[in-house]
Amino acid sequence: MGSRLRGSTGASGSRPRLSGVVKLLDTLHRWTGGLIGLLLALLGLSGTILLHKDAWIGVPHAGDPLRADLAGIAAATERIMALPGAPQGIIYARDGFGLHQVRFGEGAGLYADQSGEIAARWASQWERPELWLFDFHHHLFAGDSGEWVIGIAGLCGLFFVISGVILWWRTRSTFRLRLWPRRMSRPAIVTHHRDLGLVVAPLLLLSLVTGTMMIFRPFAMGVVAPFGPVAETVKSMEPPQYESGPLAAKPGYAAMLAEAHRRFPTAEFRILSLPRRAGDPISLRMRQPAEWLPNGRTTLWFDAATGRLLGARDALAMAPGAQAFNKAYPLHAGKVGGLPYRLLLTVSGLSLTMLGSFAVWTFWFRRPKPAKRQAKAALAPS
Repeated sequence: MGSRLRGSTGASGSRPRLSGVVKLLDTLHRWTGGLIGLLLALLGLSGTILLHKDAWIGVPHAGDPLRADLAGIAAATERIMALPGAPQGIIYARDGFGLHQVRFGEGAGLYADQSGEIAARWASQWERPELWLFDFHHHLFAGDSGEWVIGIAGLCGLFFVISGVILWWRTRSTFRLRLWPRRMSRPAIVTHHRDLGLVVAPLLLLSLVTGTMMIFRPFAMGVVAPFGPVAETVKSMEPPQYESGPLAAKPGYAAMLAEAHRRFPTAEFRILSLPRRAGDPISLRMRQPAEWLPNGRTTLWFDAATGRLLGARDALAMAPGAQAFNKAYPLHAGKVGGLPYRLLLTVSGLSLTMLGSFAVWTFWFRRPKPAKRQAKAALAPS
């Protein structure tokens, strides 16, 4: 906000003189916006689309109500995990999305209804728009390296919001709220950018802070530090180390689910994951009613060879800082608050898209002519 703005322009066309510090802040705001604004715009647009993915996935049985009977879930699990192709795990159906998502290697997967019948299958994530959009929004199609780029973009976005509010203060008397620039000229776009940015600043801060928390752990620990000692939070979030035997040919999934249900009778089954390496256990994530995180952090670990329970972690017994951290993703992705909250995040995402794209356009394609060049042109004989 306040991007490329060196001061308010009144009716006389005069501009207030900027102090050295504010001038430097204005320059940094303009240049970083010009360099990274397009990435922020794309992240805002992709995030907005993903907010409403349950409504547009369009797979049969996606709208089925959630079935909570243990016997039915166990039977579907046994059926799905026996499919050819070595399934790596299941993301179980949830309230609002009635399909199990099954993961295979190299991006392959399928959706199955809650009885275990296949509803859709894909050999690559490029066959499912919700999957490649998620990969872009979280990894830029580049894995961990992409995450780092997104994290840096998030920090830049926080700088834009804070510096934009500071720069706006000089021009507060000219504030006008418009959803779209009055005309597509550089001054009108800059004015719109400045004033709209101020209005949506709280929503942008929420999206940027929670998104950056999920990528940069030190930043996240700083945000949740008021909830408790950082060392206690980190220790609470560290996964326990369990030794497991080799994966059995036919693991007893029904018995594991029954034991998990006995331990946490009010929790939903969320993610079943097979070992990634030899010696790792089978893990089962559950979500208790008080948890905001859609896939929960209540976790049980089972010996892959015998199905014996090795340990369990109650998410509601984690350190307060860890529980605060677990709320970052649901706040960022609109997994709480229902449709009204998703609409607020939609405003945030579309505003970021507009602000970022217009920032790049005015910086690279609508830059004002240098003052010296304009002066020479005015003095040149006609």
